[in-house]
Amino acid sequence: MNYMKNLFIHLPSGKRLVWYLAAEEYFAKNIAKLNIENHNGIFFTWIVPPTVIFGRHQVMENEVNVDFCRQNNIAMFRRKSGGGCVYADEGNLMISYIVPSSHSEQIFQSYLDKMSDTLSRLGFDAVKSTHNDIMIGGYKVSGNACFALPQATIVHGTMLYNVNFEVLQQAITPSKEKLAKHGVESVRQRVMNLQDILSANSIQTPSIEVLAQKIKDYWCDSSYELNLEDMHAIDEIEQEYLDPSFISRL
Repeated sequence: MNYMKNLFIHLPSGKRLVWYLAAEEYFAKNIAKLNIENHNGIFFTWIVPPTVIFGRHQVMENEVNVDFCRQNNIAMFRRKSGGGCVYADEGNLMISYIVPSSHSEQIFQSYLDKMSDTLSRLGFDAVKSTHNDIMIGGYKVSGNACFALPQATIVHGTMLYNVNFEVLQQAITPSKEKLAKHGVESVRQRVMNLQDILSANSIQTPSIEVLAQKIKDYWCDSSYELNLEDMHAIDEIEQEYLDPSFISRL
């Protein structure tokens, strides 16, 4: 397939997960000023310390092992998009894709097609599922959600590279009904790290940073550096996510 390239946004490392969600919002609302007429949209990747992020309409206590997360210094946040509960750590590559279009379902499916194609070009037999996941050999390696604004569509996804599944399985607590819908008994049965797939096929394992660079090279052909105005605006939006009433609301 031939795809129009995207503009890559260079973001600072070491921020909270919700800072990067705030960055998504900021750029979605201000995408016109980036002058992307020759691009399909904007794209960035990020990595965070152990964090649980749950969906807009989810009840935190039903999805998250709150006591375990507090005891193990795992941050817990709510996002503004729908979808399920996600555990992220330094082995999980987070991906954001923003397009100046309100045709959210079309954008979402195009993203899934291209990301599956990206992994296929990197040597994986990747396909998208009916649940908006990307699968390799029957295992989920990427989960994704879509968030529509009037002026843009935000897609954010995960890429499981070397996630600590022991911690993941204890940090999130999906219902038995949800697991049964996927025909599995536990979260661990459904997911697999890309690093394990590479090792099983005797392929030299790159780092998560190398994976991020390869994905960036395939998706993007130019880049943008944040300025102080951008940083300040993103910091302000982040405060909405940090409001305790937003995190714990029913």
